[in-house]
Amino acid sequence: MKTIAILAVLLAATPAPARARPWQGIEPGQSKRAQVLQRFGEPSRVVTAEGKEIIAYLDDKAIKGTKQVQFSVDPGTQRVERIAVFPGPVIDRESVESTYGPLCRSGKPQSSPCYVKRLTEDFRTYLLYTRLGLAVFLNEDVKTVHSFIFTTQQEAK
Repeated sequence: MKTIAILAVLLAATPAPARARPWQGIEPGQSKRAQVLQRFGEPSRVVTAEGKEIIAYLDDKAIKGTKQVQFSVDPGTQRVERIAVFPGPVIDRESVESTYGPLCRSGKPQSSPCYVKRLTEDFRTYLLYTRLGLAVFLNEDVKTVHSFIFTTQQEAK
């Protein structure tokens, strides 16, 4: 429950119409709550945090390849705003870079997706792929993935 509460703070944001990178067929800003339930079944938990509904799949209902997945849904529009994925297997930073793109080169326009390295207020490192609407939060070792946050491109700025 602590994970849900912490992530709910990160997930509380206004929805944006911009396109986002989908995860397992669910696209932030486009897909509806009903599509999540149809695709993944009854969730482990549903909680409301800061006006958003968090639909969580964990424990025996964890989605294959994950420890936990949380879908943040706007109660008014019923649209999925963000998806937080906590991978089951260890995923290293090099795998992320080879899948989503390398570090952006400063001062040069990029033709393909790349990331900028950022820190949260509590000094957690994350890789922000603005063009993809994706933030990859790293563990303290800064070499392995803690979680993926899929959102719209506009929200990723």
